[in-house]
Amino acid sequence: MVVRKIKAKSILNKSKIFDYCLNPYTGCQLKCRYCYARLFIPRYSGHKEPWGEFVDVKINAVELLKRQLQRAKKGTVWISSVCDPYQPLEAKFKLTRGCLEQLLEKQFPVIIQTKSTLVLRELDLFKQFEAIEVGFTIATADEKVAKLFEPLASPVQERIKALNTIHSQGIRTFAFIGPLLPGNPEELVTQLAGKVDYVYIDRMNYPAS
Repeated sequence: MVVRKIKAKSILNKSKIFDYCLNPYTGCQLKCRYCYARLFIPRYSGHKEPWGEFVDVKINAVELLKRQLQRAKKGTVWISSVCDPYQPLEAKFKLTRGCLEQLLEKQFPVIIQTKSTLVLRELDLFKQFEAIEVGFTIATADEKVAKLFEPLASPVQERIKALNTIHSQGIRTFAFIGPLLPGNPEELVTQLAGKVDYVYIDRMNYPAS
């Protein structure tokens, strides 16, 4: 695993999905085999390592966000679009948490999407937001299939349990089922019932031929 500490030029970027996206890291340790970011991030970042074998840590993310928020129009911030904001390195660097603290100060609405139960660390912050949603990507109910496609993500049942924990605190939650992998979708929906406010379902995105 190649880990570099870098200084980003921008951290709060315009998005076509929500108002802004925020990625504290470039690259992702979770190594998800279906991730669309693996198609372009290595080329964009200049890395030659395989996807999942490099991460650039944006060590100035928190201070940079603080400056950008001073002039940014209020809008919804998606954390994150091309990395998991709670990949293992976040336990050490706490960039996602630091960015959340800045967003909380300005009360920017936030949408978090992850596959890691490390997100539970932030429950104290979540409760202070006026508008926040926390979601987990869960592509299958089958742990063996999930392990094949998402080798370093938290186990499916742990993700579902985390959703329940967050939801029970009065925080809006969602599940992103995408891509829909082999398994029992009816069972997955049953397990999610009462633990999420809504569900997104997406198809597999194949590279253009």
